[in-house]
Amino acid sequence: MIAFRNINYSIDGKQILKNITFEIPSGESRVIMGHSGSGKSTILRLILGLIRPDSGRILVDNQDICGVREKQMREIRKRIGMVFQDGALFDSMSVGENVGFYLFEYSKMSPEEIEEKVKQMLGFVGLADDIIDRLPDELSGGMQRRVAIGRALLSTNPKIMLYDEPTTGLDPQATENVISLINRLSQMENVTSIVVTHQITDAFQMAKRFIIISAGEVAFDGDFEQLRHSSEPRVEEFLSPFRDRISYITSFAVPSNPGDKNNS
Repeated sequence: MIAFRNINYSIDGKQILKNITFEIPSGESRVIMGHSGSGKSTILRLILGLIRPDSGRILVDNQDICGVREKQMREIRKRIGMVFQDGALFDSMSVGENVGFYLFEYSKMSPEEIEEKVKQMLGFVGLADDIIDRLPDELSGGMQRRVAIGRALLSTNPKIMLYDEPTTGLDPQATENVISLINRLSQMENVTSIVVTHQITDAFQMAKRFIIISAGEVAFDGDFEQLRHSSEPRVEEFLSPFRDRISYITSFAVPSNPGDKNNS
């Protein structure tokens, strides 16, 4: 479970987040949407403990992380995987070295054992193991994003996955592959997922509930039907460029999110 309780955060006197409150039960997924600069990615940094709020509480598995020491926070981060928009892979390392980085640095496994784990993980994220010796810049954007997901999984065996704009800049096929992987991971591993995105069509494929952040505040927290019928001015303003797509989507069943435990 992840919960924000009246979180406020500011930088140099400018308030970035204002009284942010929401809760995500274990094993469920949320997509956080909003305009650029609204504070979406700041929420992910707060969950990781990279920054601390000015006030309020952040609960991760019922533990308030706002007052913990850095040593304790490092232990909490072991349960959290993070995938950045650009993948954040090490350019000078091969795919195998990137995916197996944590094991090379912190485990006592032999290189042969690590290589086998890496190949298994590449298979899980839908990549052939013959790319193991290639450098990240030899891969497509979609492949880099899947390598980054594989590294996060092999590093922490996470129960929480955070994704910052995971489909931005990808072609349609790569986008479909990444969305499928995120949903399959949520279903197979019962992982709590938070996806930050401004790609609204992609958002509806990755979750059943959505949070919209507007000027640092929660403007909406609910499901697709509530979102579609919302009369909140900030929500209407955000959704206005996408109304045609939303109308198109409503002519079909909204995809179930594999990350929600109560899906059949």
